[in-house]
Amino acid sequence: MAEFAKNTEEGYSLVADDPRQPSYAKSSVAQFRSYYKDGEYKDYNKEQDDEGNWWVATRDPDRWLTPEAQQCDRQPFWVDNGATPPVENAVTPQILAQLAYNRVSVPDTRVTMAPEGTTKVNLPTWAWLDKATFKNVSVTASLNVNGLNIQATTTAKPVSLKLEPGTSDAETYPAGGECRINGDGSIGEAFTRGDADRTPTCGIKYLRSSGASAYKMRATITWQIDWTGSGGAGGDLPDGTFGTTQDVTVQEIQSVNR
Repeated sequence: MAEFAKNTEEGYSLVADDPRQPSYAKSSVAQFRSYYKDGEYKDYNKEQDDEGNWWVATRDPDRWLTPEAQQCDRQPFWVDNGATPPVENAVTPQILAQLAYNRVSVPDTRVTMAPEGTTKVNLPTWAWLDKATFKNVSVTASLNVNGLNIQATTTAKPVSLKLEPGTSDAETYPAGGECRINGDGSIGEAFTRGDADRTPTCGIKYLRSSGASAYKMRATITWQIDWTGSGGAGGDLPDGTFGTTQDVTVQEIQSVNR
């Protein structure tokens, strides 16, 4: 309460006492000050200090150029403790969930491959993701002020890995390159010495050498996003996809004829 009054008075004095300011600017700050000091509200509602809070419109800094953000220009208004703010897009558990979504940080999408880095033409290359690295990621956003305590937790869960070889001269396992998550949370299957004659559950077989360069293999993780919040609220948010490229050198298998 006192902070809002202080900021308003300081802003008013800064403009009103500056001879360089045009008259329309002085008139604007005077009207704003009057509304909260002598108009709709009396002396910034200081006598109701424990009965409510001032609410202001706040733009998401990551989306402030969007048309929706530009419409977020409501002047500060008073809300009694426990009352629902009578405006569109007032903070709710769902909005907190969306804010948390913007703060979710997922691991780098680099897959483990065997052979690693350099493989051979027509040799199945295994690919997998460790369940210890690719696990659920959660972020919680909350708002706790007089009479209002709400929160929401947004969780990103990895559900699939898509492999794009970087060339049309390749085959993926499975066909289409979409590797689903396993029951234990991993994706694909780690290669072991005894797997040389097996087909990988997730991987690539290159059909042509990359020559003096390397193929840009792209690995993209799809993350399923959901949220839970105060009062049993919850639901789904749009899936997130995050990917990166890895260099894969493919060599011809050399043979010697006798």
